[in-house]
Amino acid sequence: MALRITDECINCDVCEPQCPNDAISMGDEFYVIDPMACTECVGHHDEPQCKVVCPVECIEIHPQWKESQDTLMAKYRQLTGLTV
Repeated sequence: MALRITDECINCDVCEPQCPNDAISMGDEFYVIDPMACTECVGHHDEPQCKVVCPVECIEIHPQWKESQDTLMAKYRQLTGLTV
């Protein structure tokens, strides 16, 4: 599953540098997460780092982007160029 940032985002800038896949960027009004690049930090960390640092807890599971752990790991391998 990819994550998404809700409109409760306060644009505090702490989540963007924490993303190991560079999936977070500034949108029109608040930060957004590219679901094609979001692996929920699978392969990098035990939990999504953006959620760990978010002071307003505005990051949630994207309801329209459901992926299994295996799919997230495959996406991680594709994004990092690792073949295992």
